[in-house]
Amino acid sequence: MPQLNPSPWFFIMIITWLTFSLIIQPKVLKFTTTNPPHNKKPKTFKTTPWTWPWT
Repeated sequence: MPQLNPSPWFFIMIITWLTFSLIIQPKVLKFTTTNPPHNKKPKTFKTTPWTWPWT
């Protein structure tokens, strides 16, 4: 069963991990969000208690 031989797959995994962490990840983290959060006050709604007909 050749898939159990870690020799080629370990090298591919290490190269992929290094490519992602050193090249792709910094480029992705440079992007700014298109919808930044605002310091808005949350809306508070006035609620009325529910009147149950059987009570």
